[in-house]
Amino acid sequence: MRPVLILSLVLGVLAGGALVAQEEKVAPAAPRAESFVGALSAASFSYDPEGRRDPFKNLMAGRDVKERPGAGGLTQLSIGDMTLVGIVKTRGKLTAIVSGPQGFPHFVKAGDRFADGYVLDVQETQAVFRVTTEKGIPLMRPKDIVKEINPEER
Repeated sequence: MRPVLILSLVLGVLAGGALVAQEEKVAPAAPRAESFVGALSAASFSYDPEGRRDPFKNLMAGRDVKERPGAGGLTQLSIGDMTLVGIVKTRGKLTAIVSGPQGFPHFVKAGDRFADGYVLDVQETQAVFRVTTEKGIPLMRPKDIVKEINPEER
Protein backbone atom coordinates (compact mmCIF):
# COMPACT_ATOMS: atom_id res chain seq x y z
CA MET A 1 0.00 0.00 0.00
CA ARG A 2 2.91 2.22 0.70
CA PRO A 3 4.41 1.97 -2.83
CA VAL A 4 1.00 2.87 -4.36
CA LEU A 5 0.79 6.00 -2.22
CA ILE A 6 4.29 7.09 -3.13
CA LEU A 7 3.67 6.39 -6.79
CA SER A 8 0.46 8.44 -6.81
CA LEU A 9 2.23 11.38 -5.13
CA VAL A 10 5.05 11.30 -7.65
CA LEU A 11 2.63 11.16 -10.57
CA GLY A 12 0.59 14.01 -9.08
CA VAL A 13 3.65 16.23 -8.71
CA LEU A 14 4.77 15.48 -12.26
CA ALA A 15 1.31 16.13 -13.67
CA GLY A 16 1.03 19.41 -11.72
CA GLY A 17 4.41 20.57 -12.99
CA ALA A 18 3.41 19.78 -16.57
CA LEU A 19 0.17 21.78 -16.20
CA VAL A 20 2.02 24.80 -14.80
CA ALA A 21 4.52 24.67 -17.65
CA GLN A 22 1.70 24.42 -20.16
CA GLU A 23 -0.18 27.36 -18.60
CA GLU A 24 2.93 29.54 -18.77
CA LYS A 25 3.22 28.88 -22.50
CA VAL A 26 -0.46 29.56 -23.23
CA ALA A 27 -1.16 32.49 -20.86
CA PRO A 28 -1.50 35.77 -22.79
CA ALA A 29 0.47 38.84 -21.81
CA ALA A 30 -1.28 41.31 -19.49
CA PRO A 31 -2.96 44.16 -21.38
CA ARG A 32 -1.11 47.44 -21.28
CA ALA A 33 -2.76 50.51 -19.73
CA GLU A 34 -2.33 52.51 -22.96
CA SER A 35 -4.37 50.05 -25.01
CA PHE A 36 -7.11 50.07 -22.32
CA VAL A 37 -7.38 53.88 -22.38
CA GLY A 38 -7.45 53.86 -26.16
CA ALA A 39 -10.29 51.35 -26.12
CA LEU A 40 -12.30 53.57 -23.74
CA SER A 41 -11.87 56.70 -25.81
CA ALA A 42 -12.77 54.84 -28.99
CA ALA A 43 -15.95 53.40 -27.45
CA SER A 44 -19.11 55.38 -28.11
CA PHE A 45 -21.42 56.00 -25.17
CA SER A 46 -25.12 56.68 -25.49
CA TYR A 47 -27.97 57.43 -23.12
CA ASP A 48 -31.50 56.16 -23.62
CA PRO A 49 -33.80 58.50 -21.65
CA GLU A 50 -36.97 56.38 -22.02
CA GLY A 51 -39.11 59.50 -21.52
CA ARG A 52 -36.95 60.96 -18.71
CA ARG A 53 -34.94 64.17 -18.80
CA ASP A 54 -31.27 63.72 -19.73
CA PRO A 55 -29.33 64.37 -16.48
CA PHE A 56 -26.21 65.35 -18.42
CA LYS A 57 -27.87 68.01 -20.58
CA ASN A 58 -26.85 71.60 -19.82
CA LEU A 59 -29.94 73.30 -18.42
CA MET A 60 -28.66 76.79 -19.20
CA ALA A 61 -28.07 75.86 -22.87
CA GLY A 62 -25.39 78.52 -23.32
CA ARG A 63 -27.33 81.42 -21.80
CA ASP A 64 -25.60 83.72 -19.33
CA VAL A 65 -27.20 84.31 -15.96
CA LYS A 66 -27.99 87.99 -15.52
CA GLU A 67 -29.04 89.41 -12.21
CA ARG A 68 -32.28 91.33 -12.26
CA PRO A 69 -31.98 94.96 -11.21
CA GLY A 70 -33.10 95.32 -7.62
CA ALA A 71 -33.03 91.56 -7.00
CA GLY A 72 -30.81 91.81 -3.94
CA GLY A 73 -29.48 94.20 -1.35
CA LEU A 74 -31.91 96.79 -0.01
CA THR A 75 -35.03 95.41 -1.67
CA GLN A 76 -34.82 92.33 0.56
CA LEU A 77 -34.48 94.24 3.84
CA SER A 78 -37.45 95.00 6.01
CA ILE A 79 -37.80 98.44 7.60
CA GLY A 80 -38.53 96.91 11.01
CA ASP A 81 -35.25 94.95 10.93
CA MET A 82 -33.06 98.01 10.28
CA THR A 83 -31.40 100.31 12.78
CA LEU A 84 -30.25 103.84 12.05
CA VAL A 85 -26.49 104.08 12.56
CA GLY A 86 -25.79 107.61 11.37
CA ILE A 87 -26.51 110.41 8.94
CA VAL A 88 -23.95 112.05 6.65
CA LYS A 89 -24.17 115.13 4.47
CA THR A 90 -22.51 115.02 1.05
CA ARG A 91 -22.89 117.74 -1.59
CA GLY A 92 -25.72 119.28 0.34
CA LYS A 93 -27.79 116.07 0.46
CA LEU A 94 -28.40 113.98 3.56
CA THR A 95 -27.79 110.23 3.44
CA ALA A 96 -28.75 107.81 6.21
CA ILE A 97 -26.55 104.91 7.23
CA VAL A 98 -28.63 101.90 8.31
CA SER A 99 -27.60 98.40 9.31
CA GLY A 100 -29.59 95.28 8.62
CA PRO A 101 -30.01 92.14 10.74
CA GLN A 102 -26.51 90.91 9.86
CA GLY A 103 -24.93 94.24 10.79
CA PHE A 104 -23.79 95.32 7.33
CA PRO A 105 -24.06 99.09 6.72
CA HIS A 106 -26.13 100.46 3.85
CA PHE A 107 -26.28 104.05 2.63
CA VAL A 108 -29.85 105.14 1.82
CA LYS A 109 -31.38 108.38 0.63
CA ALA A 110 -34.93 109.59 0.14
CA GLY A 111 -36.79 107.40 -2.32
CA ASP A 112 -34.79 104.16 -1.84
CA ARG A 113 -37.08 101.12 -1.73
CA PHE A 114 -37.14 98.19 0.70
CA ALA A 115 -39.12 94.95 0.92
CA ASP A 116 -42.02 96.62 2.73
CA GLY A 117 -41.70 100.33 1.96
CA TYR A 118 -39.31 103.16 1.17
CA VAL A 119 -37.36 106.09 2.66
CA LEU A 120 -39.67 109.09 2.87
CA ASP A 121 -37.23 111.69 4.20
CA VAL A 122 -33.79 112.03 5.77
CA GLN A 123 -33.17 114.86 8.24
CA GLU A 124 -30.12 115.78 10.34
CA THR A 125 -31.08 113.68 13.38
CA GLN A 126 -33.68 111.24 12.02
CA ALA A 127 -34.84 109.27 9.03
CA VAL A 128 -38.51 108.74 8.15
CA PHE A 129 -39.55 105.45 6.54
CA ARG A 130 -42.96 104.72 5.03
CA VAL A 131 -44.26 101.16 5.37
CA THR A 132 -46.61 100.30 2.47
CA THR A 133 -46.95 96.52 2.87
CA GLU A 134 -47.09 94.15 5.81
CA LYS A 135 -46.17 90.48 5.21
CA GLY A 136 -46.66 91.01 1.48
CA ILE A 137 -50.17 92.50 1.83
CA PRO A 138 -50.60 96.16 0.81
CA LEU A 139 -51.74 98.44 3.64
CA MET A 140 -54.82 100.63 3.22
CA ARG A 141 -53.09 103.43 5.13
CA PRO A 142 -49.28 103.49 4.97
CA LYS A 143 -47.46 103.86 8.30
CA ASP A 144 -44.59 106.27 8.85
CA ILE A 145 -41.77 105.06 11.09
CA VAL A 146 -39.29 107.58 12.45
CA LYS A 147 -35.86 106.29 13.44
CA GLU A 148 -33.66 108.69 15.36
CA ILE A 149 -29.99 108.77 16.21
CA ASN A 150 -29.33 108.29 19.93
CA PRO A 151 -28.34 111.60 21.59
CA GLU A 152 -24.99 110.15 22.76
CA GLU A 153 -24.11 109.24 19.13
CA ARG A 154 -24.63 112.77 17.75
